[in-house]
Amino acid sequence: MSASVTVRVPAKVNVQLAVGAARPDGFHDLANVFLAVGLHDEVTATPADTLRVTCEGPGSDQVPLDRTNLAARAAELLAARHGIAPDVHLHIAKDIPVAGGMAGGSADGAAALVACDALWGTHASRAELLDICAELGSDVPFSLVGGAALGTGRGERLQPLEVGGTFHWVFAVADGGLSTPAVYREFDRLTPDAPAPEASPALLEALRTGDVEALAATVTNDLQPAALSLFPALHDTLATGTAAGALAALVSGSGPTTAFLTPDAASAQKVADALTASGTCRTARVATSPAPGAQIIRSAPEAP
Repeated sequence: MSASVTVRVPAKVNVQLAVGAARPDGFHDLANVFLAVGLHDEVTATPADTLRVTCEGPGSDQVPLDRTNLAARAAELLAARHGIAPDVHLHIAKDIPVAGGMAGGSADGAAALVACDALWGTHASRAELLDICAELGSDVPFSLVGGAALGTGRGERLQPLEVGGTFHWVFAVADGGLSTPAVYREFDRLTPDAPAPEASPALLEALRTGDVEALAATVTNDLQPAALSLFPALHDTLATGTAAGALAALVSGSGPTTAFLTPDAASAQKVADALTASGTCRTARVATSPAPGAQIIRSAPEAP
């Protein structure tokens, strides 16, 4: 047993998000090419008398601290499977933008799951952890796995992808958030006859070879028109990053964070500086991909 366990977990960007029509269960079939990026949250689990969640960092005032938080739900699901009480204090140190389309809440769920498994010594298999992740939400399995993967179904069925190099990104964090369900409803309104989603062979090859220009030519997000419809100011952010030299500009997931693919680290800093100076976003962050999934970075042993 440990006195505390801290897990670091990455954000994600969708380099392709192909969305099909709404299914009878309300979800959408996806071809979702995930790429983990080096912006991280950290979740620390320590023993407690009851389940509680605390949070610090940018946007932490928007993070629910009750049992709707995916970190809390992760602890409850793991505990229920192993017949123990979910008595744990989960402290979330936020650095992934909140409500920004970068799977910050999903990342926290995956991190809490790994942390509680180590804290409680439940020794859950990888398959069990992924099964719990899928129960928590469509993006949570990828937060556990990291790297790059193709997500199908509603995004939870993952096929790992090879990445042949390092990609340089800038993420512009918007003032305000977007509700993912609202973006999907707008997508349904705008695209009533969406075709079945398929991954782009050209995009997968660009990832495999590490060809940044080929990747820039193939990134797509079917939710982007819906996000722009609900948050028109993002047009200006995308235009600013493109004018500053980004090879590709797109809304990240359901938004409103926007993502800019650049040729190298110097170009990324130039784009970030231009975005920050433009006033079209709250802040701009530089990051590289791919990044590893949820991993334990600190484990303090219990005192003898």
